[in-house]
Amino acid sequence: MYKLKIHTSFAAAHNLVHYQGDCENLHGHNWKVEVTVTARELDKSGLGIDFKILKSETNTLLKTLDHKYLNELAPFTGLSPSSENISRYLYGELSKRLNSDNIEVVEVTVWESDVACASYYEER
Repeated sequence: MYKLKIHTSFAAAHNLVHYQGDCENLHGHNWKVEVTVTARELDKSGLGIDFKILKSETNTLLKTLDHKYLNELAPFTGLSPSSENISRYLYGELSKRLNSDNIEVVEVTVWESDVACASYYEER
């Protein structure tokens, strides 16, 4: 089994819902995103998945969030756009795009600062 990771980022505004504190107010982050996939086998080139494909699919998805007010977007209407919920959303969408007999998205981590992150994965 092989494990592959990419890092990318997006910027967006949000406010936490049903939260009492500063983060209930409108504010923004430059989120960093780490996507981890596994590959059972390598292709003829010796790759599990081409990093270009992994980055492209992730960045295409992130473009729908970049420079937006997350609370107004369909995945988060009625759901607090916390780092936890963003990581779960990205995990689900990337799984639909990338999972195959060979490739599986295993974890998505969303960093809202250099010292705070949340990860989503599913038990197998």
